Amino acid sequence: MVGIIPMASSIRPSLSTLRFAGASRLGLSLASFTPRRLACFHLASAVPQSLSFGLKASKLLRGDGKTIGVAGGGNAAQASTTATPENVLEWVKQDKRRLLHVVYRVGDLDRTIKFYTECLGMKLLRKRDIPEERYTNAFLGYGPEDSHFVIELTYNYGVDKYDIGTAFGHFGIAVDDVAKTVELIKAKGGKVTREPGPVKGGNTVIAFVEDPDGYKFELLERGPTPEPLCQVMLRVGDLDRSITFYEKAFGMELLRKRDNPEYKYTIAMLGYGPEDKNAVLELTYNYGVTEYDKGNAYAQIAVGTDDVYKTAEAIKLCGGKITREPGPLPGINTKITACLDPDGWKSVFVDNVDFLKELE
Repeated sequence: MVGIIPMASSIRPSLSTLRFAGASRLGLSLASFTPRRLACFHLASAVPQSLSFGLKASKLLRGDGKTIGVAGGGNAAQASTTATPENVLEWVKQDKRRLLHVVYRVGDLDRTIKFYTECLGMKLLRKRDIPEERYTNAFLGYGPEDSHFVIELTYNYGVDKYDIGTAFGHFGIAVDDVAKTVELIKAKGGKVTREPGPVKGGNTVIAFVEDPDGYKFELLERGPTPEPLCQVMLRVGDLDRSITFYEKAFGMELLRKRDNPEYKYTIAMLGYGPEDKNAVLELTYNYGVTEYDKGNAYAQIAVGTDDVYKTAEAIKLCGGKITREPGPLPGINTKITACLDPDGWKSVFVDNVDFLKELE
């Protein structure tokens, strides 16, 4: 098994139990945040960001063990449609954000769960079948959803294969011993695409394996970490443009950047905290390549925020495209907004208080 920090035993329901129009065909869930049979809200008509739910103050845990305080009640606030660009971008730096989960589609859910739990040491946090919508979700990770970055798998009835494309790179998992993990994966019949050894141009011991659907996982040898599911790697066509966008619109910090001219690529690590304690986004630029095929397998990342309205404004100001205007989902009042970055990668922002309320 992969060496990990023990996880809490409680399993709670989350936002992804709901669906939207056309979602089952594409493998989208509420984690994909495109509601089934529900009309999209526009900013001008949406309910204000801070609604009084009569909730007590709540906390979200960051990967580094620190808490993120989020107020659960109080007077209704006005949606931030009149905020100045300067105020909005400054607010992004102070917003309390973390990566919540990553969503993608698989062709055989039970087979994938077996591989992730037996070979990668994950826990099956919960599983939900929606036969009337013809899809099933499974959530896996190394700890509870209110404090850890987790995976949401989507299986659509009758769809056994997806196109991963060339744009998606890999997921990263920190392990205490790469060689032993690779031996275990081989013994279980897993596919190893890169044997253990130092990374090119560095000293970190890594290996690459593929899951049954062809998604690649980079195993990184590290000491104990509270966030073993530590990376999502995506390829971009203009690295500096992407770094600027994620810093300004998403409020991420550029943790490090490394150019590898010998192998003709550059990487940038961005996130909401140090790599050894938080999941991060790894962006890769291959010299001279400006466009990639995204396929139809990988879906998106979800990010927590204190205000989806200001988040949407910041994204627009930074050149991002809003694909779902900010506002509450009818019936549960969970406020979300969805966007595309300059390369077309989708992300969804979820109100922190509402996310905790759904987990409860």
